[in-house]
Amino acid sequence: MDPVTAATIDGLDLFGMLGTVLWHLLRIGAALQVLPVIGGQGMPMRARLIVAVALAAAMSSVLPAPPVAGLDAATVLAVMREMAVGIAIGLVLRLAFEAGRLAGELISQGMALSMATLADPLSGASSNVLSQWFYLMFALLFFAVDGHLALVQLLADSYRTLPIGTALPDPMHLASALPVFFSTVLRTGVLLALPVMMALLASNLAFGVLSRAAAALNPIVIGIPVALLVGLVLITFAAREMQAPVEALFQEAFLAARALTA
Repeated sequence: MDPVTAATIDGLDLFGMLGTVLWHLLRIGAALQVLPVIGGQGMPMRARLIVAVALAAAMSSVLPAPPVAGLDAATVLAVMREMAVGIAIGLVLRLAFEAGRLAGELISQGMALSMATLADPLSGASSNVLSQWFYLMFALLFFAVDGHLALVQLLADSYRTLPIGTALPDPMHLASALPVFFSTVLRTGVLLALPVMMALLASNLAFGVLSRAAAALNPIVIGIPVALLVGLVLITFAAREMQAPVEALFQEAFLAARALTA
């Protein structure tokens, strides 16, 4: 074989490999774009692109080859389908982190920290300082329980159950998966905040009764610092028991995300 023919064949193989990586990059990149910690403004776009391309290149070498792309409506629909599946998977996992934000919002009401806000690196907007604390705690637990490895396994399994170019088995099931999991997120967020909320409520009621008995015990001057101190102590103790419910929430999130492509 002459050098020109060999170079042409190698070039065709290279372009074919690049097309395979791009097909897998659609679903993986869409999922990473909306994921917590990785998605949003918390991670530079170049770093997120490198991670997405690296995962797509690694998975494309072990997964079945995608269909041949053409300039037709079927290819456009396949691209939109891949992006929709990736966004749905990322949104399910992102909803799990919203349980921590909800718990932080509920607790901050009793600690008089509802006005204390910080810049949210995920969305660029301002959010409650306790919500940020819970978000960081959820992020640390996500990596501590190997959630990132489970995410890679989830993406790889999604290509086996729903290969590229395959029609969605039930589009209504895909659309209803997020509302069903949303109830689990709300329940977990309230349960995480409930012990601290009840203790803060008892503390505020006690200072309210004392202020009626002794006018010098001003609930604003004395009650707010005490509620803040009690809240910080309770959050410290609650952080030690947070791993089990948060890990169970992550398991529910991965089950809901896996059901999207089942």
